[in-house]
Amino acid sequence: MVERIEALGIVVERLPSDRLPLERDVDASGFYARAKSTLAIVVAPPSKLKLQPIAPSADWRVDLAEGCPAHCSYCYLAGSLKGPPITRVYANLDEIIGVLPDYFGRGAVTSASATRAGEGTTFEASCYTDPLGIDHLTGSLSSLIERFGRWEADVQLRFTTKFAAVEPLLDLDHRGRTRMRASLNPAEFARFEGGTSPVGERLHALRRMADAGYPIGLTIAPIIAADGWRDAYGGLISNVFAVLGDVAARGDLTVELITHRFSPGSKTVLESWYPGSDLDLGEIGRREKRTRFGAVKHVYDAPTMGALRRFFETELAAELPGSRILYWT
Repeated sequence: MVERIEALGIVVERLPSDRLPLERDVDASGFYARAKSTLAIVVAPPSKLKLQPIAPSADWRVDLAEGCPAHCSYCYLAGSLKGPPITRVYANLDEIIGVLPDYFGRGAVTSASATRAGEGTTFEASCYTDPLGIDHLTGSLSSLIERFGRWEADVQLRFTTKFAAVEPLLDLDHRGRTRMRASLNPAEFARFEGGTSPVGERLHALRRMADAGYPIGLTIAPIIAADGWRDAYGGLISNVFAVLGDVAARGDLTVELITHRFSPGSKTVLESWYPGSDLDLGEIGRREKRTRFGAVKHVYDAPTMGALRRFFETELAAELPGSRILYWT
């Protein structure tokens, strides 16, 4: 990883200990910017070698890193990761990959699902990072795709991304065992997704991956019920049809639908990171939802959720017949 990064002309600082000397500014935005532009190469702790289920996406979560280079003002990592938003990538990749076969044939999320068992044992690589957004620095995603391609097993690697730099992945011997999904929102909401590839570029990256034999999908997330959302998302679905309509018609396009939600903790962090954002983090039109661990999230109220769900199910059936909705949340 260090060799890859230095070859790009990026300064690498070798630290004498595992403490990163990131000085805190009086200005919170300055501290945030410095942290966001910092990547640390570390060793994954032992807990990362004991995989956890990641419902509703996949049987198991495999972490290549924690943190993301994007600047999304709705970022759910703001409430999930502790400390400054540094991207920490794991150097002991062989050790991480080495535990995965122990989980083949196991799992209760997709493997146990009558509708999704055909995916095999699934492993989600984008729970705490965008692995494509940092693969030019780490090579971790490419290595993992190649390893899944070599395994003669009923398994699938999954990752979702807001980036479009798929060129290094196109010629990998993936054997169809990796599904790339693009995380999408309408261009009208691009202001909430700073530092990412334009949505049109993400769609064309999906097209290139499909042409290279990869199974592909859409992660429409987070669905934002702002003024004009019907026209905005209707236009997005039409754009998907223009680029991927034939893939959907073949029945090989999956769709995951995730509505916007936030916790009290993530709201506090996001408002400090993005004080000028006009993303609605108010509680009007929301209801509280408790996770199985007792944490509170603010999700849209029942009438809004119902309207959103009916819209997407109707529009997707009309515009992208053959596409398969994996879940709604």
